[in-house]
Amino acid sequence: MRTIFMRAAMARGAGFFGFWLLLIGPNPADLVAGLCAAAAATWTSLRLLPPGGGRLRYAALARLALRFGQESIMGGVDVARRALSVRLPLRPGFVVYPVRLPPGPACNTFGALTSVLPGTLPAGVDHGALLYHCLDVEQPVAVQLAIDEGLLIRALGGTHDDT
Repeated sequence: MRTIFMRAAMARGAGFFGFWLLLIGPNPADLVAGLCAAAAATWTSLRLLPPGGGRLRYAALARLALRFGQESIMGGVDVARRALSVRLPLRPGFVVYPVRLPPGPACNTFGALTSVLPGTLPAGVDHGALLYHCLDVEQPVAVQLAIDEGLLIRALGGTHDDT
């Protein structure tokens, strides 16, 4: 467990310091402040979100990112088409999606990920399920959400059957 903690601390510290360098630049006069800020951010991060035993699967994460990009473009085109249509073909409503992820960071990540896709918006929780507001409830929203959730589960180191 200690090696997982140390690996997480090093990865998060490097990420926070890299972010500092990206924002401030590699000015030697600012490096000490950047190291202090990265150390404080790392400590806070480890306290608020301790490292778990799971490992991120980068190939699955790449598939999720690719699908996210494709769905964002296709969804944006669909929303624009509906907005520019004279007849405005909308059938707004709510879809209840029975999420398989347990409550916590992974489920919150899923909600955040799906909140930026055009045409759907997480609107609440209903007895362990996520409630989505949709522009067109006749679209296969739940099917699309299940695909996205499965990809996220695999990217986080689980299998489709884990939850």
